[in-house]
Amino acid sequence: MTNPDYLVIGSITKDLVPGGYTLGGTVAYGAITAANLGKRAAIVTSAEPGLSLPPAFEHIQCALQPARRTTTFRNVYAEGTRQQHVVALSEPIGVDSIPAAWRRVPLVHLGPLAGEIDESLVHQFPESRVVATPQGWLRSWDASGRVSRGTWPGAGRLLPHLAALVLSKEDVGGDLVCIERFADMTRTLVLTNGARGATVYHAGQVKQIPTRPAQERDPTGAGDVFAAAFLIRLHETALASGEGDPWEAARFANVVASFSVEGSGFSAIPGREQVDAYLAR
Repeated sequence: MTNPDYLVIGSITKDLVPGGYTLGGTVAYGAITAANLGKRAAIVTSAEPGLSLPPAFEHIQCALQPARRTTTFRNVYAEGTRQQHVVALSEPIGVDSIPAAWRRVPLVHLGPLAGEIDESLVHQFPESRVVATPQGWLRSWDASGRVSRGTWPGAGRLLPHLAALVLSKEDVGGDLVCIERFADMTRTLVLTNGARGATVYHAGQVKQIPTRPAQERDPTGAGDVFAAAFLIRLHETALASGEGDPWEAARFANVVASFSVEGSGFSAIPGREQVDAYLAR
């Protein structure tokens, strides 16, 4: 087993569909993106033993914390909006779930989906560049499992220690006050907004980064794809100049995410050659 250079932590999910389910979650979309962009990707997750992973995981290492159930969501769409329900939850993911050698991975992506990661986990990677997608810390749900937007009391424990926070307008219900508060607490904040591209908050500056026009077929996981691509390019620019370039990283990530929505599931997540060829034009 070789040590990875890109690690994603969070629950893999079952998303219920007619006749069964599809696998998803930040760990899935983030790790597959990293692998397609040339990284040795790995995930730390919690799920039921024997869960069958798709062929896209063939070259991705997996540290599995066994659980009685796999985190499961049911999504109901009506009039262009999504109502989400939690059907099942796996076990929390703690320090003991992470192989010791993986705590020195250069790039780490924290991707909770239902509060399964404690924010203090960021301190286990003192030598790493860490990005977080916080949707799982911003969710709450009632006794029936109906999901709504909640508060994030642990934000202050995490945000000052990140290389970047990547979130969508949907994650915070478009609350600009909340976005600006988070931006003040972390080095770089990126707000994704689908076909409108991304807004980057960094060093007191705010810039809108446009995206590549896409023929959208399935937007599932696009934010996680963006976050993985952003962290990879941010790291590359840091190696070249000594300080990462978040504007360049956002341009790169926009292109990667735009390709990913042009197919279903993981199928359209691009490889590095496809992305570089587009950017060269």
